[in-house]
Amino acid sequence: MMKYFVFFLLFSVSVFAQTAYPKDYFSPPLDIPMELSGNFGELRPNHFHAGFDFKTLQREGLAVHAVADGYVSRIKISTFGNGKAIYITHPNGYTSVYCHLQKTTDAIDDYIQKAHYKEQSFEIELFLKLNELMVKKGQTIALTGNTGSSEGPHLHFEFRDSKTEKIINPLLFGFDKYIKDTKKPTVSAVYVYPLDDKTSVNKSKRPLLLSLSLQKDGTYLSNKVLANGKIGFGITAVDYDNVSGNRNGAYKIQSYLNGKPNFGYQFDTYSFDEMRYVNALVDYSKYKKTYQRVQKLFMSNPYKLSIIKTDDSNGIVTVVPNLTSVYRIEVSDFFGNINTISIPIGFDSSAPIVEKEAMVSNYFVKVNKDNSFAKDNVSVFFPAGTFYEDFDMNFDVRNSVLYLHDDSVPVHSRFEIAMESDKFTDVQKEKVFIADVDSKGRVGYNFTSVKGNVYSANVRSLGKYTLAIDTTAPTISIANSIEGKWISTQKNLQFSIYDSGSGIKSYNGYLNGNWILFEYDNKTRKLTHNFSDGIVAEGANDLKVVLMDNVGNSTIFETHFFRSQK
Repeated sequence: MMKYFVFFLLFSVSVFAQTAYPKDYFSPPLDIPMELSGNFGELRPNHFHAGFDFKTLQREGLAVHAVADGYVSRIKISTFGNGKAIYITHPNGYTSVYCHLQKTTDAIDDYIQKAHYKEQSFEIELFLKLNELMVKKGQTIALTGNTGSSEGPHLHFEFRDSKTEKIINPLLFGFDKYIKDTKKPTVSAVYVYPLDDKTSVNKSKRPLLLSLSLQKDGTYLSNKVLANGKIGFGITAVDYDNVSGNRNGAYKIQSYLNGKPNFGYQFDTYSFDEMRYVNALVDYSKYKKTYQRVQKLFMSNPYKLSIIKTDDSNGIVTVVPNLTSVYRIEVSDFFGNINTISIPIGFDSSAPIVEKEAMVSNYFVKVNKDNSFAKDNVSVFFPAGTFYEDFDMNFDVRNSVLYLHDDSVPVHSRFEIAMESDKFTDVQKEKVFIADVDSKGRVGYNFTSVKGNVYSANVRSLGKYTLAIDTTAPTISIANSIEGKWISTQKNLQFSIYDSGSGIKSYNGYLNGNWILFEYDNKTRKLTHNFSDGIVAEGANDLKVVLMDNVGNSTIFETHFFRSQK
């Protein structure tokens, strides 16, 4: 066994230097045909999709197999995000990731169960050594589920570079042979943007939707763009394969100006640090207003998304007199199906008919500088790089409420809000937090520190903020009382929990004075203890469940029941 470990490590080091991806090394993780409900690089809220979402017949409990020999290198169980997830590191330098699992199996499950009880927590993250949990190709390692932030039963699957942790498109590993796709990507909209105050496009200073006409050769031709300055283009595109019927993201988009590459990107590999740049890539304001994701083919202010390849103009087209141009967009999938749009461009100095949309603002934020704003007892500090582009910002404080522009402007990194108030006692201060307030008046919790009478929080979105106090304890309930009853036939204990203020921070159960594992499903707000853990005693049992919210309010639920294990 030790010889295998040494070979594993030596082989891993040698493979890291290679650039070609192995095409026949990995097998599919499921027994059923591979059908996608989400593909690599698909545009998602605040991130690019990091892998494949495999359909699982709209149900849970399908066997998940290791795609190659390796060892379980990481286990993460969370109530949000990927839910129950396991990572398998393979000797060829790559790691496979399996997420939203219902449960793991055999030795892996035993290992996780012991870790839950050792750490006395449902949410755990474990990093394993090479020789702890070895797996073989095709071995059943888990069952598919719907845990974490999953919106329906499926398997989220990823490949990562074990050394750099960059995520990699599974199609590059030969998974394309399991998917049939002869369909061109679909382009539903092309927009042209005037990029400065002096420029107009087709006599408009606002972004315009272009008309497209299908040509005999299968390409599209746009109506002519007449402009007099700097312009950029954006596109809304999706891709379909022959089987799944789901709208997926386009693999590659490339623009050309007079035949020369102008701006483009394709989704092969990128790092998790780059995920949030999806908000710079799309027309974020339009997305927030209409839920339409227009992918911009230019950068007004360059940002560090590694997949983007551009010329010196960063995709911006400068329209000048006496010169006509042809702008071409090619949208393609991994299988070589291409959709092409040609856009003729000419110069026009006519006065605009449609003026730029009026923006009432009282401040201007420059992205590459620190920005500080203060009024009354409220201050906001934006470090340089908080945003993607300069913009006109509204900032106001009325009746102790901070009005910080609105969420139509994306935020890349956290910024600080500080609010001073002397209306709370020392006891109340422990229950006070800076809350974000949505359009329906609902408050959201932000971790808040207090020093004297000043409360501060680091947040990541613009909008409305205020100080809120939460003195209400969480609630817990059980559908059918077990007080003093024999429940020998029940497989589990299940409770509903809820907190209307700052939100649930922790939950702990104790059976006869010993900590027991309760799994939490945030979608249903259910706490579940499975008697298969073997902690329950024969006969009488005393149960206590303790809930705590984010500001320290707690609730204790106590009961007793009887159970026979025979």
